[in-house]
Amino acid sequence: MPHKIGFAVVSSSGNEDGYSANELMVHAPTVNGWRSTRSCLYPQVIILQLVERCRIRKLQLLAHQYMISAKIEFYVSDSLPEYFSPNQSDRFQRLGYVSLSDNEKTGFKARELKSVHVDAMGQYLKLIFHKNHVNRYNLYNQVALVAINVLGDAVDGEMASTPTKEQLIEHYLHNTHEDSALDGTYLGKLDSISPLDDLAFDMYQDPEVAQIIRQLDEKKQDAVRLERYDLAKKLKQAIADLQKVGERLGRYEVEKRCAVEKEDYDVAKLKKQQMDEYRRKVYLEIELHNLLDMGLIQRTEEFPLEPLGYSGSPRQPKPKESSKHKQGKSIEKAPKSEPERVSPNPTPPQRTPTPPPTPQAQPLIPKINIDALPYDERPLPALRKQMGETQNQLPEPEPPESAITARSTGITGEPEPLTEKAVREASFPIEVYGEGLVAGAYSKTWSYREDALLAIYKKLMEVPAGTSKDDLKTMMRAAVFLVRKALVDKVASVFQASLKLLKMIITQYIPKHKLGKVETSHCVERTLPNLIAKTGDSTTRLRIVATDFIQEMALFKEVRPLQAIPAELVKPLKPNTPTRLALSQLELLERLLKDLGTDNSGFTADNVMQFAMGALEHSASEVRDTAVRIIQIMYRKNKSAVLEYLPPDDANTRRNILYKNMFDGFAKIDGRPTETQVKTQKKAATQEAEKQKKEEIRALQEQLAALQEIQAEQVSKGKERDTHKPSKAAGKKAPLVPPPDIGDDQSSVANYLDNLCIFCGEKDDSFNEEGLDLHYWKNCPMLRRCEHCRQVVEIASLMDHLLTECDKKDSFGKCPRCTEAIPKQELTEHVRAKACTPAKSDKVANHCPLCHENFAPGEESWKSHLMGKESCKMNQRRMQRTQQMQQGKTGGLSVTKPGVKGRSPSIVTKIPAPKTGLNKTSSRTPAKR
Repeated sequence: MPHKIGFAVVSSSGNEDGYSANELMVHAPTVNGWRSTRSCLYPQVIILQLVERCRIRKLQLLAHQYMISAKIEFYVSDSLPEYFSPNQSDRFQRLGYVSLSDNEKTGFKARELKSVHVDAMGQYLKLIFHKNHVNRYNLYNQVALVAINVLGDAVDGEMASTPTKEQLIEHYLHNTHEDSALDGTYLGKLDSISPLDDLAFDMYQDPEVAQIIRQLDEKKQDAVRLERYDLAKKLKQAIADLQKVGERLGRYEVEKRCAVEKEDYDVAKLKKQQMDEYRRKVYLEIELHNLLDMGLIQRTEEFPLEPLGYSGSPRQPKPKESSKHKQGKSIEKAPKSEPERVSPNPTPPQRTPTPPPTPQAQPLIPKINIDALPYDERPLPALRKQMGETQNQLPEPEPPESAITARSTGITGEPEPLTEKAVREASFPIEVYGEGLVAGAYSKTWSYREDALLAIYKKLMEVPAGTSKDDLKTMMRAAVFLVRKALVDKVASVFQASLKLLKMIITQYIPKHKLGKVETSHCVERTLPNLIAKTGDSTTRLRIVATDFIQEMALFKEVRPLQAIPAELVKPLKPNTPTRLALSQLELLERLLKDLGTDNSGFTADNVMQFAMGALEHSASEVRDTAVRIIQIMYRKNKSAVLEYLPPDDANTRRNILYKNMFDGFAKIDGRPTETQVKTQKKAATQEAEKQKKEEIRALQEQLAALQEIQAEQVSKGKERDTHKPSKAAGKKAPLVPPPDIGDDQSSVANYLDNLCIFCGEKDDSFNEEGLDLHYWKNCPMLRRCEHCRQVVEIASLMDHLLTECDKKDSFGKCPRCTEAIPKQELTEHVRAKACTPAKSDKVANHCPLCHENFAPGEESWKSHLMGKESCKMNQRRMQRTQQMQQGKTGGLSVTKPGVKGRSPSIVTKIPAPKTGLNKTSSRTPAKR
């Protein structure tokens, strides 16, 4: 039968510090395994020397989670080649290779266990690791191997690998001592492998428990040979239970190692105590059931984890001596001290009865207070009496079906007597239920406490209907006294038993016997404070159970009319309230608000808001966030009452991120845009306005360029006309007019744009930098000064300015009908009156903010409306300009100047004509020839 073969590492290509190849010789949950050096050269080689020449049947490899070799080759040889030998590669025979997964599907969190079935003989095994799979975790392109397991059969070089016909006949006819060594080989199980030799067993089991399981498996095999099937059945069940125990202890060991690496020594100490106590309980039960002599078990504390012992000669003189390496564990016993316990398949004549437990084994058992440990991490409960007393009183106990038994549901044995303080405290329930039952409720053993509550539950359920009211009330109040004590118990089963009893009293016992609301109120008032305190427990499961039960109890038809739970939940939090307790109380209040509402439920807008406003001052952000959610729930129910408790919604208040989120939540509830959304919309509107303004400026620039071209053409035509004048009047002797000053014309064209208003198109020589500013500030009919910020803006964009740019923009609102900016205090009345002229889209018509009328669309229409003959009557600058022009006409501007005979008066226009002669300010006379 193939079994585990021990080996030693002969050589390796190299390793990273702390990850030597010798780690492969040990199989345990906490081993590191082998890891190549960083940025190593490939291939990497490891050579193993088996303890003897054997027939290798199976190889098991446990790969690393992300340092994974793409391919591993296997070679086998009977002898180790000499280094520097030219033919050393010929000494090894190639068996083949396996490919490993890149592990991307598991997110590089799982380890691949690869099993390779081979059939080869040899004593040396060589592994060649090829280049690694590339991933983001393997930064240095390393390969690693966590563990390797070799399974096979030890063979002699002179012995055939298959049994002869005579050996088979002899085995079936005479099962002698000589033939007992053939067991497991000629029984038709040549290819079967024990699960205890599998690599997964050792990598997830506590080494010490794994040793016990192997010894129990030996006893089971012996019991089967001796046809003691009852004992074999019990041993089989014990092995199954111990495997679960070993896995838990292995997990504890890994957690302890992690805590030590993080230097969290409190957690490490706690894990060690859990392991020792759990181990002590399990070993005690194994000894009490007479399954194994635990005094002979080697403790890992006494013997540290070490690889398999390896002798100088790879061959062993006897198969029995070599079979000790089947264990493959560092906790294996030394051959000198226990040679008879290392054989996996001992024969019946060699077995000796298990000696009774001795007192020398007792010092190995640590004593730890179980109550100090969390309930989830506690070991199985021990039997009620000491080990020595039980062994003396029960010389031959009948073992149960399992080596690890669970406690019965009823009370077994006697709890410790009550102390004087407990007797004084529990005098009332002692009178009702007796000292024995109350002693169980006060016991230091959690199982007695649980059984006492269950016994009271049973008593109350069996109370006859004809019992007097006084007796019923007395029994109920005594039970509530014990329930109140059990609600603060740290053990989950005791706490749940108390909840079960309390629920039965409220929903069944009181209605059945018609005890009334007074007794219900007594139960709730006495137990609710302890229940709320339990919602702040450090154990998550207990917190959840307590919170769910309070919510359920508040909805009981017997409890809901009392309104006791809402009144208790809205009590203000104390400044030193722990975070878990405050958070659980707020979450419970949030749940019940959704379930009960505020109509005749005990919750009102006042008491809930007072509680929530106090919770907003808590130091924990989780508590404050939950308080904000509660306020938003109340806002949906009663907006005005909630706003009375909150500061005004202004910029100063919104500096507090808590209130900012709260008011944004109110806006979402009302369907209004939040402050962030309003800012985004305003920003988008401003960007759109700037974009339009840029487009207008670009259009004006294009118009100016066209004007400049026209001006240049007119100047060139004037030059041509002046050039041809002498040729036409050649026969006349009249004096010639000197040619115009060409340089003056060119300079005026160059200065044309500098003296032009780009908004109204007016040109004047006084329009220098200061003159244009004065023109913009006072006279330009296309512009207007804002009455609120004194900024000069275009009349076309006056409304956008008031809504988005003005210093007083917050005091204006937009009318949805006429789209004009209206003061907010007048906006409601303005909209309600509907007296304004409805605005149309920009493609259909423009809307004047001065006269409030619609006119033709387009940019040119604005000039016509504001500057034309039938211009806007409300444009004060246009009216002033018209008056000035009329005064200029009556002032005698039509008189011709000397030297310009018969010339019409000059009028300032938007587009001046090209200068072909003297202008209106010229007083020069023609020069004589």
